[in-house]
Amino acid sequence: MNGMKKIVMGMVFILFVFGLTACSDTDDSTASNDGEGKIHIVTTIAQIAEPISVIGGDFVEVDSLMGPGVDPHLYQPTQGDIKKLNEADVVLYGGLNLEGNMIEAFERIGEQKPVVAVSEAISEDQLLLDEEGAIDPHVWFDITLWKTALTEATDALKSYAPDHEDTFEKNKEAYFAKLDELLDDATEKMTAIPDEQRVLVTAHDAFGYFGRAYDMDVVGLQGLSTEDEIGISDIDNTVDLLMEYEIPAVFIESSINENSIRAVIEGAEKNGLMVELGGELYSDAMGDADTEEGTYIGMYRHNVKTIYEALSGVDN
Repeated sequence: MNGMKKIVMGMVFILFVFGLTACSDTDDSTASNDGEGKIHIVTTIAQIAEPISVIGGDFVEVDSLMGPGVDPHLYQPTQGDIKKLNEADVVLYGGLNLEGNMIEAFERIGEQKPVVAVSEAISEDQLLLDEEGAIDPHVWFDITLWKTALTEATDALKSYAPDHEDTFEKNKEAYFAKLDELLDDATEKMTAIPDEQRVLVTAHDAFGYFGRAYDMDVVGLQGLSTEDEIGISDIDNTVDLLMEYEIPAVFIESSINENSIRAVIEGAEKNGLMVELGGELYSDAMGDADTEEGTYIGMYRHNVKTIYEALSGVDN
């Protein structure tokens, strides 16, 4: 029944997208440069939107469809979202099946304007796969890889507005210098965690690139997508791991239900190991737009600080 429901909803969504796109074909009023002549960019996740707003500077206006606490794996676009996509000058999304429910919309709209899957610029040999061969789309947790994705996004801006190419490149290089500083700070903190406690346990498997970048083991109760089911065996196996290595803390995520992590903590406690809730991490979504965690750098710095303090026992 669930499978049939998804098929029906998918067909309705495709027809809906086609209808709105057809309307945009015949209505020149949807040209999306605003009155100030800015390039109107629409992105899916804020991890793209916020950095590209910095790189684009005064020449861009950026809208992100998915705000704080929103899970891109499960996201179903609204009528307003499709309208925004149709009215955009440039559309940027993650790709690698992160926004699986929007692929048909991107393909259709991409026939009329630049629609770029920024993460798909990353070399295949740098991408992580799960046990079933699915690509891990959470590449923004490897700063070096995310620079590749943001370069792809910047190149899309340069192609759309070549007169501003030099400005975009200058802004990108300045922003990347800050990312390099962030990487240095993160590396220093993560390598200071004792070897036996370098295990990151979270609700779903979003931190694989983070773990690879800083030589940490990562355990996610769910798979790469939050559509995956969590079984009793997943919880029991995680409890066994906590017991074996005496891991002091586990973490919840801002866009994921915390019940599974709570079950792990309770399971460890029943076996005589007190495990703390290390704090909330930002995984698929960033923080509120008016906070430090609402920026890519601020979100990343928050995660590093939270993990470092919980696993190293240091409270700064």
